[in-house]
Amino acid sequence: MMSRTALQRAAAAPVRALYAQQSIRAASAWSNVQQGPPDAILGITEAFKKDANPKKINLGVGAYRDDKGKPYVLPSVKTAEKKVIEGNHDHEYAGITGVPDFTKAAAVLAYGAESAAVKEGRVAITQSISGTGALRIGGAFLQRFYPGAKTIYIPTPSWANHKAIFLDCGLEVKQYRYYNKDTIGLDFDGMVADIKNMPKGSIVMLHACAHNPTGVDPTEDQWRAISKAVKDGEHYPFFDMAYQGFASGDTNKDAFALRHFIEEGQNPCLAQSFAKNMGLYGERCGAFSIVCSSPEEKTRVDSQIKILVRPLYSNPPVHGARIAATILNDAELNKQWLGEVKGMADRIIEMRALLKQNLEKLGSKQKWNHITDQIGMFAYTGLTAEQMTKLAEEHSVYATKDGRISVAGITTENVGRLAEAIYKITG
Repeated sequence: MMSRTALQRAAAAPVRALYAQQSIRAASAWSNVQQGPPDAILGITEAFKKDANPKKINLGVGAYRDDKGKPYVLPSVKTAEKKVIEGNHDHEYAGITGVPDFTKAAAVLAYGAESAAVKEGRVAITQSISGTGALRIGGAFLQRFYPGAKTIYIPTPSWANHKAIFLDCGLEVKQYRYYNKDTIGLDFDGMVADIKNMPKGSIVMLHACAHNPTGVDPTEDQWRAISKAVKDGEHYPFFDMAYQGFASGDTNKDAFALRHFIEEGQNPCLAQSFAKNMGLYGERCGAFSIVCSSPEEKTRVDSQIKILVRPLYSNPPVHGARIAATILNDAELNKQWLGEVKGMADRIIEMRALLKQNLEKLGSKQKWNHITDQIGMFAYTGLTAEQMTKLAEEHSVYATKDGRISVAGITTENVGRLAEAIYKITG
């Protein structure tokens, strides 16, 4: 029989074990990790899911939707994917810079078939993990090799991830004027003035087309003036082109700014994405490229890009790149794809026009010309954060608090209800 002391010790053992476990937990390596801020888009998605209204509208999604509000797989992509599968490819690693058939075609799409830089072999290019990965590679390259100040200027506002990416690359991020909230349009004078006032040799990030989040783009004449200001300041241009073809429906027109800068003797770098214009969102297919001054310089730059990529992810996935390469290199499929891209762009343009028309028919006292003046997937409505909250809470219309809506979420079926909701809030 156990003594009283032994019995007491036995009874206390579980308590001691519990205290020991709590002590171990308290000493966790992650005890000082702070809760991060919630993701805005995820919050919209969750609120939308919980809303029981059968006529609810989600205008927060940054992906194309058809006129039924459903995800859209391009027919050209289906055909290309079938060809890729029938090609009985192996699943070996791609090279560090990706699938050559893809990167060569991506460079031609961006810079043009007649591009001297491409023809002369002056473009260093690597496949990337979509546009986000391209920006990360670009930021890391600039941080490591750019001879000037490690500061990059981005527009106000810009895609939220731009700042996060460049900060994580070790760059300092500053901003220049871009959007004029009073006109709901471009602050062209402010933009050019800020570029002229930047320290000589600054890095300037520019949206090539379909500015995200505002949908406000410079005209071609304004781009010429912007190019001159960048060149006069000996600044280095970094283009983000996530929507080539998706903005106007014309891939050449959407690449005007990039190509004009090069024609003016500037050698920019470029982040490309094939998420939007091919609907390859989950395939994470993109490219990062740098226009160099000579083939010899290109060889050296290419070697350093490989050194950057190797410890990041070693080499990129091949399936999406093979699909994109098949579309870009097959004349018949390429023609079909260009038609489909134009169809998507035209639907976006049509939805803008219908929203404006419906608001005007309701007798809105506001001016809505900015809805059709803007371009691309997103539109800045000019609504305040308070008004956007009312849209969600009172009318089951969900979008970001800054007044940005995804025009792709508008359909011929819901545009009337959307207009009515906006009208009830804005008058």
